[in-house]
Amino acid sequence: MHIAHPTPVQTAVIPPLLQGRDVIGQACTGSGKTLAFGLPLVESLEERSSALQALVLVPTRELAQQVGGVLKLITAGTGVPLTVLYGGQAIGPQQEALRTGCRIVVGTPGRILDHLARRSLRLHAVRYLVLDEADEMLDRGFAPDVERIIAATTTERQTSLFSATTPEWVQKVAAQYLRSPLLIQMNPDASDGLSIEHEVCEVWNGDKFSVLRTLLDQETEGATLVFGRTKHGVRNLGQKLVSLGYAVDVLQGNLSQPQRDQVTKRFREGATPILVATNVAARGLDVLHIDRVINYELPETHELFTHRVGRTGRMGRAGRAITLLGPADLPKWHEIERGLGRKLPRVTPQGEPVPEVTAPVAARTSGARRRFNRRLVFRR
Repeated sequence: MHIAHPTPVQTAVIPPLLQGRDVIGQACTGSGKTLAFGLPLVESLEERSSALQALVLVPTRELAQQVGGVLKLITAGTGVPLTVLYGGQAIGPQQEALRTGCRIVVGTPGRILDHLARRSLRLHAVRYLVLDEADEMLDRGFAPDVERIIAATTTERQTSLFSATTPEWVQKVAAQYLRSPLLIQMNPDASDGLSIEHEVCEVWNGDKFSVLRTLLDQETEGATLVFGRTKHGVRNLGQKLVSLGYAVDVLQGNLSQPQRDQVTKRFREGATPILVATNVAARGLDVLHIDRVINYELPETHELFTHRVGRTGRMGRAGRAITLLGPADLPKWHEIERGLGRKLPRVTPQGEPVPEVTAPVAARTSGARRRFNRRLVFRR
């Protein structure tokens, strides 16, 4: 695979996993987590057994495809059978692949449970369990499904949990299912800060679309990923850009699986320079040539912000993350910055730096103060 040196998370995680330790690994997206758990996983397989020995659970179809692709590269030429299971595909070919035998399964919780119910999948011999992007998997309400799947495995398994963020409730789940886990947290400032240049663009006039067009008209060395909030909004934004002559594809949850695969394939191959997407692209979209991420609309949480911007600057490459901030976005943005534990630099639509306290903010503050004083007079 032309990889000569491990990344920091691989250096920290691979030795304890090879020693059989349970591990909680936290590192920014694009830091090499898949190889960090994938290499020890393949090394741990018992060659004389044809039973399913390793299970990797992921929250989305796109991430299942990405992780499965990496593991197929690792196992190329070894004869180790591997199957990727997720919804949106016919279940018959998946059942046939399981019948012929496989030692590694990568899958989403819903489809894994479906196969368990059909008795086409048995997990009694699984010795190596990975929960990848565990915070997202549990945050999506998959916790009961994940618990049912874990209950179908042996307690003698080795379990590892990986994510870009590990909220407190994820660690509580880890304490329930992992045995004396080793917590490995990579410094986000050392990994993310050096490779991703952040800009928060103040769009106080509310015309984000004009600012977006200005950004898209700039020359870039790689692709651009634009994030919106809703399926409907993303679809409309994509159609509006296409009508103006931009080469754009749209990725959102209402697309069929073949459509999602085709959109992702075109973007990955460079045929589409601009992808407009919902949070469905915030995880599992491992495309090295994404030059910048534009947050056209804010995500709900700082964890999602981390995953969104992590689509650029992957594996130490340089990247830009541009967030468009309107007046109505300020309360949510303050929440996100508190969660990140830092303030990101702000710029004008022309790209000029602005001071931390801007005139529009001061104007709104004084306006709020006048309204408050009027209420006091009224109450008197």
